[in-house]
Amino acid sequence: MFENLKPQPADKILALMQAYREDPRDQKIDLGVGVYKNAEGVTPVMRAVKAAEKRILEEQESKAYTGLAGDPAFADAMIGLILGTSVPRGNIAAVATPGGTGACRQAFEMIRMANPSARVFVSNPTWPNHLSILNYLGMETVQYRYFDGETRGVDFDGMIEDLKTANAGDVILLHGCCHNPTGANLNMVQWQEVVNLINERGLVAMIDIAYQGFGDGLEEDAQATRLVASSVNRCLIAASCSKNFGVYRERTGLLMAISDDPAQTALNQSTLAFLNRQNYSFPPDHGARVVTTILNDEALRADWAAELEEVRLSMLGLRQQLADELQAQSGSDRFGFVAQHRGMFSRLGAAPELVEKLRADHGIYMVGDSRLNIAGLNATTVPILAKAIIDVGV
Repeated sequence: MFENLKPQPADKILALMQAYREDPRDQKIDLGVGVYKNAEGVTPVMRAVKAAEKRILEEQESKAYTGLAGDPAFADAMIGLILGTSVPRGNIAAVATPGGTGACRQAFEMIRMANPSARVFVSNPTWPNHLSILNYLGMETVQYRYFDGETRGVDFDGMIEDLKTANAGDVILLHGCCHNPTGANLNMVQWQEVVNLINERGLVAMIDIAYQGFGDGLEEDAQATRLVASSVNRCLIAASCSKNFGVYRERTGLLMAISDDPAQTALNQSTLAFLNRQNYSFPPDHGARVVTTILNDEALRADWAAELEEVRLSMLGLRQQLADELQAQSGSDRFGFVAQHRGMFSRLGAAPELVEKLRADHGIYMVGDSRLNIAGLNATTVPILAKAIIDVGV
C-alpha cells in the first residue's frame, strides 16, 4: 500500500527555515518564518500567559474531555474579544479548533458540506495554506486581484471587478486585518463597499483573523470583522490565538458561523460539533483555557493587552526605521509602503531572483515572493537589510 504514495510538494517556508539553520554564516537574518520575535530573536511567553498557566496548574482538578465544541467559556471570551457586541450571541455558533489552521479547515469542510459547488474566492496572494487545504479538499478556487505590484498597496478596483464575477452562494475569503503575506489592508470605506457587494450578489463572507492587536490596536483591528459580521446575513470567522497570545504550539483557535436565523444557528452549532467529531473529536484545551483565564480576569487582561501593545509598537517602530533607512540609502521614497503596511509582514514586490540574491550574497532569508517578517528584525539588523535591498537592486 505505502509504495503507492507520492512525494508531496515541500512547504516552502519550512524548507527556508531548514536552509537558514544550515547556513554557516555568522551574519544572517531570518525574515521567513511567521512567528513574532523580540529584539533578542526570542519568541517569548507572555507575562499573562505564564500567570494564567500557574493559576491553572494550581486550580485545575481534572483533565477530562470538555466537549466536542470545546469549553463554552472560551467561545464566549473570544467572541467578545473579536466581535464585541456587534452581533447577538444567539446568532453565533462556535467551536474551538487546533489553531487558526484548524478553524480554516473546518470552515472549508462546512462550506463543502453545505454547498459542494461553491467556489471560494481568495486574494492574490493569500496565505499559502488556504490554497493548499482548498486544493486538497477538491474545492474550486478563484483568485481575485489584491496586491498592486507598483504601489505595494491594495489594487481595490481590480479586487472589486473580480469579486463581481462571483455567483450567489460563492464564498469570499477575506483577511480581517494585517493581510498575510502583503501587509496591505483595506480602509473602512473600502470594507463597506465589499460588504455592499456581498449583500448585492448573495455571497458568503469568510474572514480569517489571525493578527488582531498586531496592526492598529485590538479594537481597531476588529472593526472590519465586526462590520462584515453585523452587515451580512451569514458568515464564517476563523480566529487564531497563536500570535496575539503567543501560544503558537498550544494550537488555539476558534471557528464561528454566524446566521441571522436562530434555527439556523442551532443547526450550524450541531454541524460544527459533528465536523469536530469526524476530524479530531475534542479540540485542545490547554491554550484555550489559558486564553479564557486571561480574558476573564481584569488584571491579567490588562497586563496581556499592555504587553501586546508593546509588541505592536515595536513592530511599527521597526517598520518606520526600515522605511527611513531605505529612503536614506536609495534617495527615494519608493519604500514608504513599508511604514504604511500593518502586521508582521510586508511584501517588497521584489522578483524571485533578487530574493535569492539577498540570500546568497547577504544571508538574508525571506519567502520567495519577497514577504519579509518585520518581527525578525531589530535596530541593529535594519540598516544591514536596507543596504542589502539596495545593493541587489530592489
